[in-house]
Amino acid sequence: MTGCDPFSPQVGDICPVASTPGSTPAAGSNTGYGSYGASGGAATTILSACGPVNVVAVDAGVTGNVVIADQFNNRVVELTRDGTIVWHFGDGTNTPGGTSIVGPNDAERLPDGGTLITGTGAPAGTEVGCGDAATAGAAGCVDNRVILVSGGADASIVWQFPPGDGTTVTGDDALNGPATARLLTTPDGGAHILIADTGNQRVIEVDYLTELIEWRFPPKTDASATQMLAGPNSAERLSNGDTLITDQAGNRILEVTPGGAIVWQYDLGLNTPAFASRLPAPPDAGADAAGNTLITDSNNQRIIEVDSSGSLLWSYPTTGTVPTRAVRLANGHTLIAMMSEDQVIEVDSKKNLVYSHGKRGLAGTSLTPSWLNQPYDVKVVGDYTGLTAP
Repeated sequence: MTGCDPFSPQVGDICPVASTPGSTPAAGSNTGYGSYGASGGAATTILSACGPVNVVAVDAGVTGNVVIADQFNNRVVELTRDGTIVWHFGDGTNTPGGTSIVGPNDAERLPDGGTLITGTGAPAGTEVGCGDAATAGAAGCVDNRVILVSGGADASIVWQFPPGDGTTVTGDDALNGPATARLLTTPDGGAHILIADTGNQRVIEVDYLTELIEWRFPPKTDASATQMLAGPNSAERLSNGDTLITDQAGNRILEVTPGGAIVWQYDLGLNTPAFASRLPAPPDAGADAAGNTLITDSNNQRIIEVDSSGSLLWSYPTTGTVPTRAVRLANGHTLIAMMSEDQVIEVDSKKNLVYSHGKRGLAGTSLTPSWLNQPYDVKVVGDYTGLTAP
């Protein structure tokens, strides 16, 4: 990576580690984590020395399967709310291939059952076999691909950008640590993929069929200083055609037009923001009203919601842990990936915890498939509130 490191350090209270984080199952299949689904059960019954893996409150609003980019287990999983894994992709290995994904930062389930996944890669020292973090210039385990994976038990790659083995990072048609990908429908019924290409300091829009870059920010030539990005970590296409970008190392959130003009920016006191989404405006706010923006302010250990004037309207502190993704759900709850705590949580509008999955500070491995290892992203299947709807 250049420009920023999208992987935040471990912080907060840590449970005793029962197994080696980053252990790698056997290569060559998509079943390296054993019998998925067998470890599910009633909520709060999967226990360890640090308490339950799953907590689900008695709340009718807590519904829908969740899809998690389980970063350093090199997999994406779909779970029911009791913790049963019902779908997965990734054989756990840290070499990119037809059945593997390395260090996924983002996963979006599409209406047809496919899943769009970014292979961001694993920095040196984060996984067994990915090198020593103390070695200067160590590359870690790279991937640098965006893939579309089919649904169902056979879960196979049906599209990939760029072609190849995911090791190339330079050149206009290469990626370097892509962080998010969104499917766009073009006016003529075609499909494009919007990608936050973190290490290449850009956001690009790729034609699904031709794999040509149709739009980019900043512009390829004559970009101004204010247009230049520093580790963009997410991009969402808004309903008005603008693009909302999280400029992580630039400590700002910006909205840009198709022509590249910056029409809105929020940069008040942010510290390495990892994600931002534009929430729907209230139904009575008028057709031209701008929705609020939900921001994952990672190294300030908080989630914040601000209005178009930059006023802070809501916040949720994640004291002691680094969040990497927060999305507002249709029920008004907020779903958060607590990467540095190996856990995902859901809180209601009053900040009550209504759901969690994963062991706090205890990384899962192939021996504990229901646990997580630095989950970077979590979403509810079919809920695109504030996100780019495919």
